[in-house]
Amino acid sequence: MFRQTRSEVETALEAALEALDLPSEDLGIEEPPEDVAAVLASSAAFRLAGEVGAPPPAVAADIADAIDPGDLTYVDSVEQRGPYVNFLPSDAYFSETLAAAQADDYGRLPDRETSVVVEHTSANPTGPVHVGRARNPIIGDALSRVLDYAGYDVDRHYYVNDAGRQMAVFTWAYETFDEDDLPEPERESPEYEMVRYYRKGNSFLEEADADRVEDAESEIQSILQGLEAGDEDAYERVGEVVDTVLGGMSETLGRLPAEFDEFVKETRFMRNDATEDLVDRLKALDQAVYEEDAWQLDLPGFEKNLVFLRSDGTSLYTTRDLAHHEWKFDTYDRAVTVLGEDHKLQADQLDTTLDLLGHDTDQLSQVFYSWVNLPEGGMSTREGTGIDLDDLLDEAIDRAREEVESRIDTRNRDDDLDETDIERIAHQVGIGAVRYDIVSKQPTKGITFEWDRALDFEAQSAPYVQYVHARCCGILSEAGHAVAEDKERAPESAAADLDAAPLESEAERDLLREIARFPAVIEQAADEHRPHVVATYTRTLAEQFNTFYRECPVLDAESDTRQARLALVDAARHAIANALDAIGIAAPRSM
Repeated sequence: MFRQTRSEVETALEAALEALDLPSEDLGIEEPPEDVAAVLASSAAFRLAGEVGAPPPAVAADIADAIDPGDLTYVDSVEQRGPYVNFLPSDAYFSETLAAAQADDYGRLPDRETSVVVEHTSANPTGPVHVGRARNPIIGDALSRVLDYAGYDVDRHYYVNDAGRQMAVFTWAYETFDEDDLPEPERESPEYEMVRYYRKGNSFLEEADADRVEDAESEIQSILQGLEAGDEDAYERVGEVVDTVLGGMSETLGRLPAEFDEFVKETRFMRNDATEDLVDRLKALDQAVYEEDAWQLDLPGFEKNLVFLRSDGTSLYTTRDLAHHEWKFDTYDRAVTVLGEDHKLQADQLDTTLDLLGHDTDQLSQVFYSWVNLPEGGMSTREGTGIDLDDLLDEAIDRAREEVESRIDTRNRDDDLDETDIERIAHQVGIGAVRYDIVSKQPTKGITFEWDRALDFEAQSAPYVQYVHARCCGILSEAGHAVAEDKERAPESAAADLDAAPLESEAERDLLREIARFPAVIEQAADEHRPHVVATYTRTLAEQFNTFYRECPVLDAESDTRQARLALVDAARHAIANALDAIGIAAPRSM
């Protein structure tokens, strides 16, 4: 009901300001502090004080007097408090929130009939996924989920760099060295087996004598030239390596989970002549120059030119990415790319070039992120050092299993957990802890991952929020209500004969207020491309539920109050489960 109330408040404020003959371009609507009973407030009086020639509190009083709450559904009263106009919620606000949040899909917004492609991860397929770049698939997948909840038609893409030098080196190394030349793989998985060739190839190019390196470089260059010339044999050779590595990487990413609707290869835009056509149009631009044996764009505002064609006639990654983005513009209404902070210059140059080519770059936006670090120190895929994402997830599950087993004797639930249950919960909690710790931070802020913080059941972490969901399920189950997969029982419905009137305490009303905000939180996170907003919301909601749980007995309450509180627990369960789902984290039914 928060979104509906905001719309109602906007309309009422516009009418009031027009009646007072005041401008209504900036309504100053905001959420008040926690100690204010209002759902929404307006700070418009600050802006209008100079124009009216009166202090802000006097202007706020005039605005409040010009609004008749009797004309509103979700607002009970309008009050002036200092320079603010406060809007207090009506009984309808609470009762309709309680009813709406009984739905399994609570928080999902209506279809916007807008297609969005989210490109994320897109790491070069040269080996296992590293912890340092784990933020990309986690942020990208969470953002995709949030956009889906917000009503967008979302496609998730992984853009595969299969035409660059790295893949040519990888292909040459795979075809050159024998299994006997390589160390044992760190895991029995395709990308771990294949990366040995890549590392062997790089060490050979650095350490072999000049003649042998020259011969190798000739082979590598022939692969690149073959790709540029459309040679099917070159495509097949590189494709075998790329597809094998991607298969293994996909399994690792699927553990997060991060899944893709399509792996879009850059060679696609070479094979269909899109890159060649693009190069012709780039050469025709006024900003095109031929310098230092290469075609470049002298872009306004950039110190460094953008090279788009080498002297040997081969294109560059950015050239092919421009063709890729033109395809995105033709196929989707909007495009979002998740990129490391080291790609800002490249992204700005790409955006400027697309604008010069006549595209509406308002369709395109980027989400930049900083790296994930571990206390152990640096990482390098090329050198074969550092921490792989698989290792981090394995350790997360092991640590979570230990934590779950240590808490079994203190559980209040009567549902005995067997080994299968413990393993399921360990996966949900362990991987959820990693994912939550990463997605809950603003992307541009660096992260040093710490186990104690991520797996703290008592602090603001994934296990803390997950435990609240499990507690909701436990309360409902004990009351005889069906929860999740437990459908074989035939209980009364928590939503039967809903009546929010018995929910009069501050703790109950505060929890309802927080539940009401969830659809608006999804809307904000989608509009701003900030999934961490949803993560922050889950913590606040969990804290609010725990306050309610401490102060308001549910199962021992009298009949009408008991029914209302059970419905409130079910509403909280839906909001928590869907908020976690919106950022890709499991909501365990028991812990």
